[in-house]
Amino acid sequence: MIYLDHNATTPVLPEVFEAMRPYFCEAWGNPSSAYKFGSKLKGVIETARPQVAGLIGAQPREIPFTSCAAESNNAVIHPALTAYLCSRCQAKFALSGQ
Repeated sequence: MIYLDHNATTPVLPEVFEAMRPYFCEAWGNPSSAYKFGSKLKGVIETARPQVAGLIGAQPREIPFTSCAAESNNAVIHPALTAYLCSRCQAKFALSGQ
């Protein structure tokens, strides 16, 4: 079978799954939570951030982690739309001479 829907879901390499297994099975809490079970995972994410940045030649501060596709889409669309709308407002302002 040839699978052509990698936009919906993509299999991970076995070594990636093994590295992530603890976070799928034992330590799966919300790292942004106030309770200890989840909040202790914040350190795991902060360790992963520079590792991911190094893989793609980015700075760690440039690597956001989101919880879902909707959050990721909004993180990109909102600033792009805001920039577009602001540029249109500035263009109208310049044309009106005000």
